[in-house]
Amino acid sequence: MRMDFWGAVLVVLRRWYVVVPTFLLCIGAAVGMYAAVPVTYTSSAGIVLTIPKTGSSLPVNSKQPDPVTNPLLNFDDGLSMSASILIQALSAPEVGTELGVVPGGKTGFTVSNGATNPEWMMSGPFVFIEAESDTAEGAEGIVTKLVARAKEEMAKRQTAVGAPQQTFLNVTVVVPPTTPIAESGSKSRAAAAAGAAGLILSFFAAFAVESFLDARRARRAKEAAAVADWGAVKPAQDSGRPGVSPVLHG
Repeated sequence: MRMDFWGAVLVVLRRWYVVVPTFLLCIGAAVGMYAAVPVTYTSSAGIVLTIPKTGSSLPVNSKQPDPVTNPLLNFDDGLSMSASILIQALSAPEVGTELGVVPGGKTGFTVSNGATNPEWMMSGPFVFIEAESDTAEGAEGIVTKLVARAKEEMAKRQTAVGAPQQTFLNVTVVVPPTTPIAESGSKSRAAAAAGAAGLILSFFAAFAVESFLDARRARRAKEAAAVADWGAVKPAQDSGRPGVSPVLHG
């Protein structure tokens, strides 16, 4: 049965005693869901790799040292490659396990070059660390551990390839671990979803009751019509056979 907008509004108004309790019940469920979803905290840090001020190579003649340069003005593609290696190393599951992060637990982290962060939309020797936990201390603690691990990882890998220590890349913290921020977005989304579901459910309940009552009225009307038709039938009298029950003709 086709029902226009105003017809639907009339159904909702007519069955308000179904809509209101159902909606209030769902609102209560939304409030409970909002309270049940835990608050998460996020903390982040940013580091950059730089070349030593004496350069990335040792002079052939020790009497003629390489010129001293500003590390922040001396970037090349090698730094970006080293940053990518560091990101892959820190993102390994084994690193998380060593730092106390359990897969599927309440604490997690991501390491990237900032490509997924609007404030760090750049490529280069940057490493962006972000952690999330159910406590502020947990989020900031993991970021602090990862920053320290980044320095250890770079030193270990440069030692493994036999790079002269004077040419070791510097791991500079440009953004120290930030103060954890409470993220309530997941709580709000859960409550909003429950509220929307409650509104839809209340409308559905109203139309279900309306359909049930319409069907019951139609059935009763049909039964009443059948009874009326039965009462209108007059028994046929068999004058030739007294004692025979009368026959009804429809």
